[in-house]
Amino acid sequence: YRHPAPMLDVQRAVRTVRSRAAEWKVDPSKIGVLGFSAGGHLAATAVTHFDDGKADAEDPIDRASSRPDFGVLCYPVITFDRETSHKGSRQNLLGDKADDAALVEDLSCDRRVTEKTPPCFLIHTYGDVVVPPENSIDFYLAMRKAKVPVELHLYEQGRHGYGLAPKDPILSSWPDRLAAWLQIRGLSAK
Repeated sequence: YRHPAPMLDVQRAVRTVRSRAAEWKVDPSKIGVLGFSAGGHLAATAVTHFDDGKADAEDPIDRASSRPDFGVLCYPVITFDRETSHKGSRQNLLGDKADDAALVEDLSCDRRVTEKTPPCFLIHTYGDVVVPPENSIDFYLAMRKAKVPVELHLYEQGRHGYGLAPKDPILSSWPDRLAAWLQIRGLSAK
């Protein structure tokens, strides 16, 4: 499915968890999104394209806010309209609307950051030639400009798609850095 289906799915997921938080015994103020690469773009979309819910909605899930309380963006695609864009992600998400300038700008998530954007944690590598690190850097700078808490870890070495990097002694440290960030933000029990 193409845009807006993925965005609507992540918004619905956040709303669902928030609206059923008591039943599922989760804190409705500690709901986050995490995504890698194109999934990082979806997570970035979630933290920049949200609403407070519709108070008069018939469906109780639609009454809940779709705003995540934090985002974790791992080597994310952020921009669709600059040299650092990942053209394949843009084409896959937008299809025949890939040249719609207004839509391309709207989904260049660094341009959608506001003071209401939730705190984010970003990781990327200098060596990423698939999705250049400028994607994370531009998002980080937009967050700083909006005065929203953000942490960026830019590793010198590493290819695109390293995931948890269990065999790399340097890159494999990022989950511990994330755990520390979550703890500092009061989002984890440790």
